[in-house]
Amino acid sequence: MTNTLIQSARQLRLSGMLCSLEVRLQEAGSHQLPHAQFLELVFQDELNVRGQRLIDKRKKWAGFRDAKTLEEFDWSFNTMIKRAQLYELASGNFIRQHRDLLVLGPPGVGKSHLVQALGYHAIRAGFLVLYRSVFDLVRELQADETPAQQSRTLARYLKPDLVIIDDFGMKQLPAKSGEALMEIVLRRHENRSTMMTSNRPIEEWGQLLNDVPAATAILDRFLHRAEVITITGRSYRLRGKPPAPEPKEGKPKKQGSGDSTAEGAS
Repeated sequence: MTNTLIQSARQLRLSGMLCSLEVRLQEAGSHQLPHAQFLELVFQDELNVRGQRLIDKRKKWAGFRDAKTLEEFDWSFNTMIKRAQLYELASGNFIRQHRDLLVLGPPGVGKSHLVQALGYHAIRAGFLVLYRSVFDLVRELQADETPAQQSRTLARYLKPDLVIIDDFGMKQLPAKSGEALMEIVLRRHENRSTMMTSNRPIEEWGQLLNDVPAATAILDRFLHRAEVITITGRSYRLRGKPPAPEPKEGKPKKQGSGDSTAEGAS
């Protein structure tokens, strides 16, 4: 491989092609590849590298708390979770159809793992994804002091094909959180997909937001085209630990000479 070829590849920013070009030249010589087939191989090498860089860039921009995949999920721990349903969601069809997803269940059953995995698979399918806990979302929206800052923050939440809002119901949210969350949900409704997790039933959302009208408006829009997955079972974090024994009822004492002493000691 000549220096001129190397310099030309660098000027054209074909670093992916450059990394594999020496191997491809040897392969072409030993297998007598036609020119067109050789060019297809080196161009595909470049496209593969660029595709992986884009995935890495979008994964970083998404802000996942943990980079998870569906393959890493322990499906054997809770066999009630429908694997086929999750893999169908991973195909991204619901994002193409601008539908939403709500995942309900107690802490520790794998909600955050699953939604982040779905977000990662969506990125691999070519979608732009943003992941935030509901606390970070509210904090970002309420931190803006000028209309220009508010517009930039709002645009960041409206642009992605999929926004994942995690941890709803973990604790009480600050005042006017309902207004912030409602702005995102209503503006994205039927235009982009939104995914949420909650460990509290939807009947309690008004109390959590301290704003029943906002919670009603959010649920009215969000559930309109949302698929709801409810996960039950023990916490994955408590695996290997035996369940707490149920309290036993005390046996009635026998009447006898010792009863007065026992009663006096109590």
